[in-house]
Amino acid sequence: MDTSSEMIHALLPVYLVVGLGASMVAVGFIEGIAEATAMIVRIFSGALSDWLGKRKLLAAIGYGMAAFTKPIFPLATGLGWIVAARFIDRIGKGVRGAPRDALVADLTPPAIRGAAFGLRQSLDTVGAFVGPLLAIALMALTASNFIAVFWIAVIPAFIAFFLIVFAVKEPSRPETAGNERPKVSLATAKRLPGIFWVVVAIGSVLTLARFSEAFLILRAQQLGLAIALVPVILVVMNVVYAVSAYPAGVWSDRFGRRGMLLAGIAALLAADIVLALSTNVATALAGTALWGLHMGLTQGLLAALIADATPAELRGTAFGIFAFASGLTLLAASVIAGALWDAIGPQATFFAGAGFTVIAMIGIALVPLRLRPADAAR
Repeated sequence: MDTSSEMIHALLPVYLVVGLGASMVAVGFIEGIAEATAMIVRIFSGALSDWLGKRKLLAAIGYGMAAFTKPIFPLATGLGWIVAARFIDRIGKGVRGAPRDALVADLTPPAIRGAAFGLRQSLDTVGAFVGPLLAIALMALTASNFIAVFWIAVIPAFIAFFLIVFAVKEPSRPETAGNERPKVSLATAKRLPGIFWVVVAIGSVLTLARFSEAFLILRAQQLGLAIALVPVILVVMNVVYAVSAYPAGVWSDRFGRRGMLLAGIAALLAADIVLALSTNVATALAGTALWGLHMGLTQGLLAALIADATPAELRGTAFGIFAFASGLTLLAASVIAGALWDAIGPQATFFAGAGFTVIAMIGIALVPLRLRPADAAR
């Protein structure tokens, strides 16, 4: 699904402006409302999956919404259709995100939970760079025919939808005290254990340190990277991310989550310092690779920690809250990063990121993260 979405999203801003005559304000509005919608929906879909006890159903609805909106992009004759399709697509992303992660946790034995989330994160990231690369190749082969590329992007979307419907079997609902279903309410969130909120706090501080990747692109461009080569930044970051995420998950199962998280935070600290002090494109690329390494070492592990920290019947709620908190914090981080960039300069942005990184490192070093159910079983 990510391959399909990124094939379209990589070309959509240009298509809106060149093909449909949209303004830059319209492009910003479409992207802003789409991402905000996905962020808000996640918190409710996770809680709903706990109440229903049907994670696959919500995940399939989310993937179905994404798949069935894909043909709208090549068929659209005006901006309104694109806004509607993008809006429904992001609602689908919000609907499926938390139930899908909770389903991964439900299906996975605790002893290999880190590996499972590492693999999920790795495959997620493969789509993030395969999609744009396919879009570039297909644009070259079709003489920049946006419509043809959009139609080809429909194929992987429906493959993903059919996989979730026909190839995934949901495990039986775990027994809870009195078989009472968790309600979609604030009271249910209060039942989440304290260590869950510690993980949310650590993830939020890390997100403050890890603002939007757009600033990596801006930094490389400022240092002399040609505009035509700008996509290289995201390709480098996502390749390193994809390659490192699964091994990081496996190692966290074997040696513990804390050490791997600290290694990932150290990679982000190094990335911030390198990007702050960069004087050429080569060092900017090195900083970008370190940034991708940080993502690979931490993002899957944070998901595994959420699964470790919460009872099975509340996992959907937990993943929804974590995603919502991460989305809000990323928005704040990007605003802070942009303000520092405009007021002082790029060095201030990345040094501020380094400061937040140190705070997260101290927090993880001090907080006991004894969250390995497999150890207790052994």
